[in-house]
Amino acid sequence: MSETDPRRAREGRVPPGQYLTERLPVLHAGTVPRVDAAAWEFTVGGLVAESIRLDFAAFRALPTREVVTDIPCVTKWSKLDTRWEGVPVADLLARARPTVQATHVLVRAEHGFTANLPLADFARPENLFAYRYAGAEIEPDHGWPLRLVVPHLYFWKSVKWARGFDLLDHDEPGFWERNGYHMYGDPWREQRYWGD
Repeated sequence: MSETDPRRAREGRVPPGQYLTERLPVLHAGTVPRVDAAAWEFTVGGLVAESIRLDFAAFRALPTREVVTDIPCVTKWSKLDTRWEGVPVADLLARARPTVQATHVLVRAEHGFTANLPLADFARPENLFAYRYAGAEIEPDHGWPLRLVVPHLYFWKSVKWARGFDLLDHDEPGFWERNGYHMYGDPWREQRYWGD
């Protein structure tokens, strides 16, 4: 959704049904994974012309960008002006070169967590695979060593502990979507759960 979207202009920066918070709440299922950077890999596969496999050092050597953005959580909090730094999703897609059949993405993370996104939403220029938040390394309970940041959707789509993604020719529900969360998750339409 662009900054000129009439809903955003009418409602301001906070989506309907949300309240503002100054902190970054910690929410996840299960335990925080213990990630061994020496064994960590980031992979891209599926419907791509070139698959990608990067170890920790190689991923950290990629060019980065900083994004300042608002984030809305499905649990109804929003935080304004959060600052993230990481590798632009668009750069990884340019390197992998999705085939014409690719329409969706399934992002993979530690503990088998996944999240689905339409390719058009995943490819937006503000999206990052971030490893810094507010000028410091992301803390483990917020997703270290890598967190996807997709600020225009509810924050569960911004997968913690990301390990890569696959390009698909169909939409495939991720972990939270299989457990009742909306397949898309537009905060301006309050798409929190099935049927919203």
